Amino acid sequence: MTLVLSLILIGLLAGILSGFMGVGGGVVMIPLMILLLGYDQHQAQGMSLAVLAVPVTFVAAYTYHKAGHTIDWKYALVIAIFFVVGGFLGSKFAVSLNQQVLKKIFALILVVAAVKLFLSK
Repeated sequence: MTLVLSLILIGLLAGILSGFMGVGGGVVMIPLMILLLGYDQHQAQGMSLAVLAVPVTFVAAYTYHKAGHTIDWKYALVIAIFFVVGGFLGSKFAVSLNQQVLKKIFALILVVAAVKLFLSK
């Protein structure tokens, strides 16, 4: 998969799931950045914060950057743009679902993410 497609995919999936279930950064973007971009945990966490760079999270992302963990601000911008689009799309879908179905989907995503992270190197 090309780099640009990976960035777009991360932004869209994180945005959709954020709007859909209120998750995105830690649950979606971080594992995808590790898997698709080859980032280490610190880089992925810093990048996740950079994507969500409002004044509060910008300071946290900058802390990762100052500690020597590379954050590619251009990549963060591309992901952030598609995160907004995905957030809109995910929220439109989520409001049409039954609350019990939404809870089950949320739980399943958390379990899958946890198992994948637990079993990864």
